[in-house]
Amino acid sequence: MKPMSTKPAAAESDQALRLEQFLPYRLNVVGFLASRALGRIYGARFGIDIPQWRVIAQLGEFGRLTSRDIGELAQMHKTKVSRAVGELSTRGFVSRAANRADRRETFIALTPAGTRLYAQIAPLALAFQQRWIAGISGEEMRVFERVLSVLTERGRHLAGGSGDGQS
Repeated sequence: MKPMSTKPAAAESDQALRLEQFLPYRLNVVGFLASRALGRIYGARFGIDIPQWRVIAQLGEFGRLTSRDIGELAQMHKTKVSRAVGELSTRGFVSRAANRADRRETFIALTPAGTRLYAQIAPLALAFQQRWIAGISGEEMRVFERVLSVLTERGRHLAGGSGDGQS
């Protein structure tokens, strides 16, 4: 059932914003759904949330990083990174070491327990990805990856070089 409209006639024109067809909104919905589905996997099995997983994933891929590096790579606000790192440190999944060149920042790295956690979650995330894209042809994925790369680069440019993604 279509909701009754109380919008002026001008809003019904071809220039009207239809949120369900607005690409930024649709991308956000897809990202939200993916994060939520993945969050159920690692939340239920490992007791970590989305920001904590992003920290673990970045450290698992790149090794020792600063909080600023993690925020930029994972598109997370510094307060979310800080909270996630604090909780992961308390649980023994990450360690912090002072940066001797810049005392204002610390290096964060996975502990052996964090490395084991990453090794358990990464295959689950990759399996989730395979289930998610099942039925999409290789050519469709190549085109999608190309378009996604262009949109990501344009998004960075339009956002002024940094973002604060929430998915």
